[in-house]
Amino acid sequence: MSRYGSSFREPPWVIGSPKEVMDWMESSHPSKKKKDAHKIEKKFLKNLHIKFDFNVKTREIKPVNFISKIIHGKMIEEDFDLLATAELILRGLAKAKFKNTAKIVIDGKTVYEHPEKKSDLRKTIEDISEFSSEIAMGKNLEITAILADVEKAIATIKINKVHKLKEHSIDIKINGKIREEIYHIFLNYLNEKIGLKEP
Repeated sequence: MSRYGSSFREPPWVIGSPKEVMDWMESSHPSKKKKDAHKIEKKFLKNLHIKFDFNVKTREIKPVNFISKIIHGKMIEEDFDLLATAELILRGLAKAKFKNTAKIVIDGKTVYEHPEKKSDLRKTIEDISEFSSEIAMGKNLEITAILADVEKAIATIKINKVHKLKEHSIDIKINGKIREEIYHIFLNYLNEKIGLKEP
């Protein structure tokens, strides 16, 4: 309380030392140095490679013959809907600010390729029914998406319904720099919608 009985705090130069004057000025009009100290530093992740499995039932696929067993080893099939998973992956990429679906490959066959389009990811989600029969019959799907943020980052996501025992159902490679928060938005979305388990 001030000496005149009001609740208004008097400037310290009326009754205080030079240090109190500086403290008072700093609290009313902070200097640029202090403002910068409060800014949140953006963290970046570079050239990521992440592997996950779905938390679903699996079944072992019997090899057709002895040669197949030697070449491929133990193969498993996971019990999930490839079309629904592809749509959720695309929605996750859209949430993480990816704009361009460069390519969609099903079992080695390219069904969509438009790296020149700058913002077609949401349209691809709407039009995914065009590829529904190929995706539903497929065993492996690969989506390549482009993020033009601070730097250009290219994400290649492989979804493997059928794979070797030691491989994983989701294999994500992101080449280039990506903001850590964007990466977590994408991963949290997948975890919430699909349910992932770490290898």
